[in-house]
Amino acid sequence: MANIIQNIAGMGNMTEQVIASDFLIASKSAIKSYAAALAEATTPEVTNTLRGQLDDAINTHGQITTYMMNKGYYNAYDPAKQFAMDRQASDTVMKLGQTN
Repeated sequence: MANIIQNIAGMGNMTEQVIASDFLIASKSAIKSYAAALAEATTPEVTNTLRGQLDDAINTHGQITTYMMNKGYYNAYDPAKQFAMDRQASDTVMKLGQTN
């Protein structure tokens, strides 16, 4: 059913890419939050806990980035290609609103 809705909306198989992108954005947010909390930590126990969580978040971000690059969803080393992909995704979203 989900594939039918995706195809009707003109999104094809973008679901996996969208989920991975959201996960990547969430991991970046977690890294920023852990780093800010770490800077404010007042005890060694809290510092150690936050440092471990920050390391996990950084590793997760790396894994997601690698996954997305291997799938062709993210082009970290080819900004022109990434821009073209982002533009295509934007165009798709804009067309969704015009189908009425």
